[in-house]
Amino acid sequence: MKKQKTNVSCSISMDKDSACCKVESIISVDERGQMVLPKELRAKAKIAAGDKLAITSWEKDGQVCCITLIKVEDLVDMVKGQLGPIIKEIL
Repeated sequence: MKKQKTNVSCSISMDKDSACCKVESIISVDERGQMVLPKELRAKAKIAAGDKLAITSWEKDGQVCCITLIKVEDLVDMVKGQLGPIIKEIL
């Protein structure tokens, strides 16, 4: 097993008082590139049939190191939170 570098850009703090990152499950990708999110994870994340998810990826040294899924409505709220004050100043 290759030893992981300690100062990589995609690292997440694992302090017990901060947000937690953990392996929820192991899934497979089929020949069409499709994956299934386990029912328990969908329930915990409140993901329902028909929900739209935005996929974001982070790269390090030209390779994708992290892929995340964000509910579109949560992404919209994040963008509004960031741009809202700027737009108010402009208007």
